Amino acid sequence: MAERMERQQQSKTRKVRRKACVFCVDKIDHIDYKDTARLRRFVSERYKIVPRRISGNCARHQRQLTEAIKRARHIALLPFTTE
Repeated sequence: MAERMERQQQSKTRKVRRKACVFCVDKIDHIDYKDTARLRRFVSERYKIVPRRISGNCARHQRQLTEAIKRARHIALLPFTTE
């Protein structure tokens, strides 16, 4: 109970600024699966797709990004795993 109250107090005093969506800032409407340099930023070193809460993307662009990464993997522009 005490931990919960401490957490609430910390959240009130500390303002957390959300990351801005990179695609919204650059005004990109459609994410191209052939742009592997941009897609690699959103893939971990083990080639897992980085979640939205870490990447800072909006929901719309995160869905497009996931689809683009999967398409790039399917035609072998990006690997599925390391090895």
